Amino acid sequence: MADPVRTDRRSADVLRVGNCSGFYGDRLSAMREMLEGRSAGPDGTSRPLDVLTGDYLAELTMLILGRDAMRDPSLGYARTVVGQLEDTLGLALEQGTRIVVNAGGLNPAGLADRVREVARGLGLDPAVAHVEGDDLREWAAELGHPGALTANAYLGGFGIARALDAGAEVVVTGRVTDASLVLGAAASHFGWTPADHDALAGAVVAGHVLECGTQATGGNFSGFTRLPRRHLPLGFPLAEIEADGSCTVTKQDGTGGAVTLDTVTAQLVYEIQSTRYLGPDVTTELDTVRLEQVGEDRVRVSGTRGQAPPATLKVCVNELGGFRNSFELVLTGLDLDAKEAWVHEQLDHRLTAASVTWTRGITPRADAERQEDAACVLRCTGLDPEADPVGKAFTGPVVELALASYPGFTLTGPRPGPRRTASTARRTSTAPP
Repeated sequence: MADPVRTDRRSADVLRVGNCSGFYGDRLSAMREMLEGRSAGPDGTSRPLDVLTGDYLAELTMLILGRDAMRDPSLGYARTVVGQLEDTLGLALEQGTRIVVNAGGLNPAGLADRVREVARGLGLDPAVAHVEGDDLREWAAELGHPGALTANAYLGGFGIARALDAGAEVVVTGRVTDASLVLGAAASHFGWTPADHDALAGAVVAGHVLECGTQATGGNFSGFTRLPRRHLPLGFPLAEIEADGSCTVTKQDGTGGAVTLDTVTAQLVYEIQSTRYLGPDVTTELDTVRLEQVGEDRVRVSGTRGQAPPATLKVCVNELGGFRNSFELVLTGLDLDAKEAWVHEQLDHRLTAASVTWTRGITPRADAERQEDAACVLRCTGLDPEADPVGKAFTGPVVELALASYPGFTLTGPRPGPRRTASTARRTSTAPP
C-alpha cells in the first residue's frame, strides 16, 4: 500500500531529520521533545520532523547488550527505546514522522517484534522493519576471536533506505555506523544511489554532527560559559538536508544551548583520524566541508565531496576476559608514605590474584584546613582468570585490617564482588557475505 505521507514529502526540497539519542542512557524525554518541538525553516514556516533518529550504540554498549543476551537470549537490544516508543509512537504516526534507530543492537528482530507488541497494546499498526546482517559471531574464529561475546560489522545506510522505500514507519537496526541513520533516510528520500558520492558524503557529515545528540548544541563544549539559555536542557540537533547532500544544522525553538560554527565544528572533528573519513557507503573528504553561520542557531554545511568507500568494513569484537575487583583506602594526615608502606607489608603477601596493581592519588598539601584536603586515595586493583582470587580472598584481608593498621584507616565503600572483564578490538576486515 502506498504511503501518502512519504509520497508527498519525497518531492520536498528539504528533508528534516532530528536526533533524540547520542548513547544508551541519554535523556529519555528527548524523543517526545523532538516530536513535539518545532523550529522555523528557511522559509519561515514550521512543521514536524520528517525523520527522527536515535543512536544508542557504542563499543561498550555492545558489551552491555552481549551480557544481557547471555542472561536472556530474547534481549540484546537497548530496552529504554521500548518505553520511549510506548510514550510517543502514536504522536509520531499522527504527524508522519518516521523513526529510525540502531537500538536493535544484537537483536534487531527481537526489538522489532517488541515494538509491534507495544504498538498493538496502543491500538496502532505501524509498518515496522529491521535491518540485520552485521552480526559476525558465526565467523568470529575466522576473525581471530573464537568464542567472542559480540562481533559486528559496521554497516551502511542503504538497508535503512530500502526499508523506508518499502513504506516502513519504524526502522530498527543492529550495528550500523552512527551517521548511517541519517544517510539512509536521506538516500531514500532523494533517491540517491551508491554512486552519488558527493551527496552521500554530505549526508555522512550531517549524520556525524547529529549522532552524539546535544554535543552539537553545546554539550562537552569548551566554550560552555558562552552558551545561551544554560538554565534549560540542551536542545537536540536536527538537520535540514537538501538533494545535493548540503544541510543546515539547527535545533528546536526555545531549547537550551546553541548551534554555532564552534559547536558544529567541535562535533565535526570529534572521533575522526584524518581528513578522509572512511565509511561503508562513501569516503568523506572532510577538508572540503564548508560551514557558514546563516542565522541564529543555524549553520549551513555545504561543499562536501566524497569518493568510493573502501572495500572493507570495520568490525568490533568484544570478548569476555577474566575477573577484576578493587578497593580504595583513604590516607589522611601525616606520614602518608609510611602508612602506605605498612599497608603493603600487611597485604601484598596475602593477595593472590594474577595481577595486583596499586595506585595512589595526588599527595595533599601540607597543613590543610579540612580533612578532605589532607587526604588521598590508595587504590588496589586485582585481575585474575578466575573469580575466587578477586573475591573474598581479595577483599577479606583488607577488611581484617580495620582495627589493625595505620591510624585513620578507612575503606571508601562496601566490599564489591568480582566482576567479569572484557576487551574490545576494532579491526578492518572484509565481512563475510
